[in-house]
Amino acid sequence: MGNSALKAHLETAQKTGVFQLTGKGLTEFPEDLQKLTSNLRTIDLSNNKIELLPPLIGKFSFLKSLGLNNNKLTALPEELCKLKKLETLHLNGNHLRQLPAAFGQLSALKTLSLSGNQLQTVPTQLCGLRHLDVVDLSKNQIQNVPDTVGELQAIELNLNQNQISQISVQISHCPRLKVLRLEENCLELSMLPQSILSDSQISLLAVEGNLFEIKKLRELEGYDKYMERFTATKKKFA
Repeated sequence: MGNSALKAHLETAQKTGVFQLTGKGLTEFPEDLQKLTSNLRTIDLSNNKIELLPPLIGKFSFLKSLGLNNNKLTALPEELCKLKKLETLHLNGNHLRQLPAAFGQLSALKTLSLSGNQLQTVPTQLCGLRHLDVVDLSKNQIQNVPDTVGELQAIELNLNQNQISQISVQISHCPRLKVLRLEENCLELSMLPQSILSDSQISLLAVEGNLFEIKKLRELEGYDKYMERFTATKKKFA
């Protein structure tokens, strides 16, 4: 990619607050972007070959949306956690094993996509995020869902296509969780906490493709309570 093309993108970004450069084979984060730290609201560098996000990412203090899907990131810098206005973070299809320790400081975060990475657990840092709506952790290597999940504020949690065989009963205490996706995991019916059905806010539970037949789920105590929530929600959106 030539300098003149990059310059044109930078000029546009200065006016619009949006810098989008996808599918161009970039191997690093464009350093010239630091001239626009106070302009940019959106950066999308998806479908490139970026291996490292530099510490200067922390200087984009007005950034609301950051897209880095399908790159080659193996870790994220702590400086990312300084982005107090960041609402949307897309990191699908990278090689991330964990999140920075200070990730819970991204206090405005609403949407977080981490599908297709190498996470082995639900990151505890997510529990401090008060405005989270949607968390996508599908297609990782998560084997169990820990007790800390009870403090997660998300409305939707996608854990499809992991290797989950155990889920903490605390998941039924999530105050805002309405949609829980657990398709294509390794769950036995006995490992699915019944309180998800009888005693939670969850009104859509997707569990196809596990180690039990769906009709067996209907025999569990609390299933009728779950169906009441499911039907009420459906009516609301109909």
